[in-house]
Amino acid sequence: MFKKVLVAEDMDDINKGVITTLKELGIATIDKVQYCDDAYLKINKAIYDKEPYDLLITDLSFIEDYREQKYKSGEELVKVLREKEINIHIIVFSVEDRLQRVRRLINNYAINAYVSKGRNGLRDLNEAINSIYLKKSTLYLSNRVDKAQKKSNDNDISNYDVLLMKKLADGLSQSEISENFIVNDISPSSISSIEKRLNKLKDIFRASNTTQLIALAKDQGFI
Repeated sequence: MFKKVLVAEDMDDINKGVITTLKELGIATIDKVQYCDDAYLKINKAIYDKEPYDLLITDLSFIEDYREQKYKSGEELVKVLREKEINIHIIVFSVEDRLQRVRRLINNYAINAYVSKGRNGLRDLNEAINSIYLKKSTLYLSNRVDKAQKKSNDNDISNYDVLLMKKLADGLSQSEISENFIVNDISPSSISSIEKRLNKLKDIFRASNTTQLIALAKDQGFI
């Protein structure tokens, strides 16, 4: 079994359940943090001390408070760990069940498991840890999000869509976005294609206009 695990979770009641589950699995060293910045620092210090963590269990959402954070969400933490090529197994343990975001974490950041919080969350977490450790599968997903492995459809949010909405949030017009995409060789780049995809995004998010679309995309963590 894994010997050293770090838990990044800012809710004490959830922390207690996770810690109990880890102890029942016989994990020797269990550390916990309530900020993603602290998780990143502890993981790097452990590597420096030649006592690296085997596994990170992290939530996605962290409540902001007085303390300024560089990494404000679990996704930002996962992203920087993968970008720095830090070798650690990662389980996301979250109440969020939007397949687009789960799929992004799988495809872009190669997480090892996505476990949904809820009635069976701790049981699934136990199964996920055992599955990863015993190498029963390359990816464990709770039943609530297992469709994220299936082929995406036209209602899924792609990296292109995220970039498009970010450009809009930055104040660029459709013509300016088109010019930017052409310069950076991003396709499709025509104004008509951009307008068509924006209309589709409005339908997906059920937004009546572009301003509402950007607001909803921000609220749901896409941008």
